[in-house]
Amino acid sequence: MLTTTRRLGRQGPALPAIGLGCMGMSDFYGSADDVESLATIEAALDAGIVLLDTGDFYGSGHNEMLLGRALRSGGRRDRAFVQVKFGALRDPAGGFVGIDARPAAVKNFLAMTLRRLGTDHVDLYQPARVDPAVPIEDTVGAIADLVRAGYVRHIGLSEAGPDTIRRAHATHPITALQIEYSLMSRGIEAAILPTCRELGIGINAYGVLARGLLSGSAPAGPSDFRSHSPRFQGENGARNRALAEALRRVAEARGATPAQLAIAWALSRGEDVLPLVGARRRDRLAEALGAADLVLSPEELAAIEAAVPADAVAGARYDSRQMAMLDSERAAAA
Repeated sequence: MLTTTRRLGRQGPALPAIGLGCMGMSDFYGSADDVESLATIEAALDAGIVLLDTGDFYGSGHNEMLLGRALRSGGRRDRAFVQVKFGALRDPAGGFVGIDARPAAVKNFLAMTLRRLGTDHVDLYQPARVDPAVPIEDTVGAIADLVRAGYVRHIGLSEAGPDTIRRAHATHPITALQIEYSLMSRGIEAAILPTCRELGIGINAYGVLARGLLSGSAPAGPSDFRSHSPRFQGENGARNRALAEALRRVAEARGATPAQLAIAWALSRGEDVLPLVGARRRDRLAEALGAADLVLSPEELAAIEAAVPADAVAGARYDSRQMAMLDSERAAAA
């Protein structure tokens, strides 16, 4: 049972220290089993996980409908903190065709989200990407209208850079920033993490297993986006798998799995960092929960970071087109 808690920023509630990312149950990592996915969500809630992360574009609505089914009985909705990303536009073939974070679109997206989830509010609502065509003040202002109307409890951001974070927070208090943060993705430590800490904004860390690289997972075929990810390709993939193997040796010495060590490392980064684990099966969920009991000594943390040095990771975390959409990366390059 997960009992460790941490507050989601100064504006948010105290939540169990690990959240469940539901994306892979509908999209991006190959096929998934709805029955097992539902059982995993239910097992997560029973184990004390409260934060459930979804997006209206995951499976073009499928993920929200799946989560809605899981929350429909047994008072589960009242036990869950549901956070939703919006704004990514998709075509009927599943391709991505843009971002829309205009105020009217924000309210339209939420109306459909509430229907699919079968709820009257979401606990945290956030644009999946910063729309370069729309001032962040307008996007956040529209979500603030929804907060005042009672449809949203907290406002978040995803993959935003320091300037955008400050402008958004000046418009309405931001509770959390969702951003990739792992042993293999530590770019936020330079400027984004200090900005969030200054403003009291929590970190929802996704990708803590580096899309499965750190746990030894491999792409499951053409429908698995990792088949096209720079970090899994060719020489990059070989170099990164060597780093993962070094982490495996450290994990064995600790009596843990590499996944548990990677999650425990993320938990060690501060009381304001709440990692999301993307477990699609109950056995993977149980493994992830074991990380909450790992207390890493300074010597163990040093060994982990020596096994996976930040500057040794090969390849960008997304392809060039997707990288160009990340306000967090644009800020780092400026």
